[in-house]
Amino acid sequence: MPKPKKAARGKHRWIVFKVDYVPNRDKLTRYLESFLEVNEWRLFDVLEGNGSTLAILKIPLDNYQDALSQINESESMSTITSSGKIRLARQRLHSIIETDPLDFV
Repeated sequence: MPKPKKAARGKHRWIVFKVDYVPNRDKLTRYLESFLEVNEWRLFDVLEGNGSTLAILKIPLDNYQDALSQINESESMSTITSSGKIRLARQRLHSIIETDPLDFV
């Protein structure tokens, strides 16, 4: 069966966010499951540092605003940036690490 065309796959956004230190990817996934009311999301890059964890979350465009507000309403999480392209989200994530490398050694 052929891969669906780009328009049929749906639009989404990539959210780069920071969370107070979570020791691993599995615990971060469970943490997100516990409070995100958005049903469809996928966790991509997770970078664990000394003081905090940075991660990228893929969200359908329809749920984007809800996900942003839920993340920012959490006391331990905050969004940093978002993009329609994973490449741009990753570039921004890595520029944050280069700016403040001591948190992510």
